[in-house]
Amino acid sequence: MSWAQRRVCWRFGVKPLLPGRGTMIGVGLSRSSGLLPLNAVRHPPVGQSNGWYVWRGGPAPQDDDFFSPVHVEHAKSHFPELMPYLALPPGIGVILAPGHEDVWHDEAFLEP
Repeated sequence: MSWAQRRVCWRFGVKPLLPGRGTMIGVGLSRSSGLLPLNAVRHPPVGQSNGWYVWRGGPAPQDDDFFSPVHVEHAKSHFPELMPYLALPPGIGVILAPGHEDVWHDEAFLEP
């Protein structure tokens, strides 16, 4: 775990849960990498999923095929600005844009 990830968890008063090596993040790859903001929510890990779902732009579409699995090891190439937040535990939502950071807890992210 990086110092940046430790600092983010400390700042928000949560116990870190770093995604395991080889686990998958659901990523909305169909949206341009230049769209803002970057949105991310973390659900409880299930199987190979570490619970993170990440997309750019407005609300995530409800299409079943919107999210594609991406290994956590490739996260930095898709959304480097989210790397310090990846140790945040399930139940957390994040919105990032230049000069903007919104991090919150939502019990709904913990429901199956």
